[in-house]
Amino acid sequence: MIKLYNFDELRPEEILNRDIRAEKNVEDVVDGIIADVRARGDGALKDYALKFDGAAIENLQVTQEEIDEAFANMNPYFVETLREAAANIEAFHRQQVHKNFVVNDKPGIVLGQKYTPIEKAGVYVPGGTAAYPSTVLMDVIPAKVAGVSEIVMTTPAGKDGKVNPVILAAAATAGVTKIFKTGGAQAVAALAYGTESIPAVDKIVGPGNIYVATAKRKVFGKVGIDMIAGPSEILVLADGGCNPAWVAADLLSQAEHDKLASPVLVTDSEALAKAVGIENVRVIDPNDLENSKKVIAEELEKDEPSLVISRRPCALLKYVKHFPPLKVNEDKCRGCKACMAIGCPSISIKNRKAHIDETLCVGCDVCSQLCKFDAIEKQGGTN
Repeated sequence: MIKLYNFDELRPEEILNRDIRAEKNVEDVVDGIIADVRARGDGALKDYALKFDGAAIENLQVTQEEIDEAFANMNPYFVETLREAAANIEAFHRQQVHKNFVVNDKPGIVLGQKYTPIEKAGVYVPGGTAAYPSTVLMDVIPAKVAGVSEIVMTTPAGKDGKVNPVILAAAATAGVTKIFKTGGAQAVAALAYGTESIPAVDKIVGPGNIYVATAKRKVFGKVGIDMIAGPSEILVLADGGCNPAWVAADLLSQAEHDKLASPVLVTDSEALAKAVGIENVRVIDPNDLENSKKVIAEELEKDEPSLVISRRPCALLKYVKHFPPLKVNEDKCRGCKACMAIGCPSISIKNRKAHIDETLCVGCDVCSQLCKFDAIEKQGGTN
């Protein structure tokens, strides 16, 4: 169940200390999967699809008929939204394209810089707890803009042996032509080393659970990778006036990614904390919503997202993130004392002007939101 803590009775390391390194058993499992995929290729991928996803796969590659079926049953408004998002993403990333140049302003000296796109990119798209069409668009479109000639996508199939139609619609919209039904560490291994069906790529991108992240770390060097992502985390700072349904939705936005995700609410209101707990249960009622929400419900039940009750919510921020301290622009300050309403120990009034003690300020930015005269600024610039 969701846990409630009283911050004044809690050692910060009890809730904020996170060790996301893979445990030894995860390392051993991933090592075994990579070795198996290298040895048995497609056969290993099909066995793992049945073992982990409950999917009996005959053909690993998604057919054009499956893509057409996904589009045929898709909400037209959603398809239009995908296309609009794709256009926006492409327009933005075209501004990032590097230009080649040659400098030959002295006899016998030729200098220059040339950007050559990689030949093959592998895109891993998670499945299981939820569908992420945004991952497809954000990973595929920049690669196409950069000039990558071949993009290979992997994503796990459901128990019916089919890929989520939302994912297929996004892939087709982004222009992916090679999509394979495999997920987890085995998909990363297939992209890195190749199988009978899946070509080996030069770089693997995309988020995943701890098994995917561990696999990406292990194949790095054989191929390039984008980063080691996750587990997701979010901290929401809220007072009693907040809508508990909105707060619950923010927490769930990260909780859905992985059972190791860390959603935390810090509030000065016990009533809000309890209401958010109720909203979490209501929003993810397994009797009312699709299977992905059932999984989230089960993981929330097991992994206990944390709701921290504190009379001084800002006090927790210094344990969460090292924010740059704020400063007061004395030319703008009117000495109205509105910034002192939060009771922050770093704020005082000196010579009729607000003053911020940088040794105490954690940069939470709450006080600047209270100032009507924009007198409180971040170090090095204005809000």
